Amino acid sequence: MGIVEELKKEFTDRFGGEGDIRVYFAPGRVNLIGEHTDYNGGHVFPCALSMGNYAVARKRDDDMVRWYNMTYPGDGVIERSIRGLEPNDHGIWYDYQLGVIWALEKNGHKVRGGYDMVMKADLPAGSGLSPSASIEELAAVICRDLYDMDISMVDCALMGQYSENEYNGMNCGIMDQFASAMGKKDHAIFLDTASLKYDYVPLNLKAEKIVITNSKVKHSLAGSAYNDRRRESETALEDIKKIKDIKTLGDLTEEEFEEVKDAIKDPVCLKRARHAVYENIRTIKAVEALGKDDLKSFGELMNKSHVSLRDDYEVSCKELDILAEEAWKLEGVIGSRMTGGGFGGCTVSIVKEDKVDAFKESISRIYKERTGIDCEFYIADAADGAGRIG
Repeated sequence: MGIVEELKKEFTDRFGGEGDIRVYFAPGRVNLIGEHTDYNGGHVFPCALSMGNYAVARKRDDDMVRWYNMTYPGDGVIERSIRGLEPNDHGIWYDYQLGVIWALEKNGHKVRGGYDMVMKADLPAGSGLSPSASIEELAAVICRDLYDMDISMVDCALMGQYSENEYNGMNCGIMDQFASAMGKKDHAIFLDTASLKYDYVPLNLKAEKIVITNSKVKHSLAGSAYNDRRRESETALEDIKKIKDIKTLGDLTEEEFEEVKDAIKDPVCLKRARHAVYENIRTIKAVEALGKDDLKSFGELMNKSHVSLRDDYEVSCKELDILAEEAWKLEGVIGSRMTGGGFGGCTVSIVKEDKVDAFKESISRIYKERTGIDCEFYIADAADGAGRIG
């Protein structure tokens, strides 16, 4: 039985099979390059994945929601009124859904009623592949479709970011929600996060595969440290603004940064700013290289991205470093880096198709020897964004 059939059966068993029952999907994402640049006014280069969160839903004639998540069956059926919601930082899956409803209302988009829903993920929790953004965009497209809301998919992405910032207390940028909402099959999204101008870039990988390696760890400091990194970057920006008229760190070239970096008083904030500026330039150069079919340069920039995330932004960890650094040694690996917020989760690697099996065997063996953990591998297929699928 496929996942949609499982969901429909569960929905019928719990809520009855009458009425207009609809099917939805919202993908996770993997970011090929451009990490922690989205809230610094820089560029990112993610693609939506064929893995994510599926749901079946049916609107109600009152203000209640009844939700059941087959991925977390122990939570049972969650029943809430969509009126009078208050922000919290619990980070439970249904808080991300409620946050989107709250955000829609806060931004003038009336959610006229509740709905019954059963959902299930085939996206690993704690993987750094944006399960929270996938849940947010799932809620956005369900509300949009069930109640014929006049909002664009870009609006759906913005509502997801707004809810995570203001309802859930995580000061994320726009990348995760934008990729989940706006994905396009066989393409990555080259997004300028300062202007939201974007282009779909064909991946055109002829003899290569995008391989995601899940470290199977997520360190507990991830949430608070993420907010720390944003605050440190903003402090650096304010120092630079005293001597140069810029709006974001993404406005600076490498040369301009070197000219003004002494204005940054705190050496930690200096490191954060250096990553944000140089990572933005790396992302621009990487997309240019991909357009020229220069995968060698693209891979080298991926590797440099990991080093910067490890040393300047300090969001990597022992497990991610092992996965990336061991990948660099292997024949057929074009590039490898951590992806996502960090402190665990996944690496993303571009690997020659005929070397993928050898890559998996070698990395899994070495990682197990050095950490005692069995990692997992996924082949990333760039997929379409969130929406109704049935």
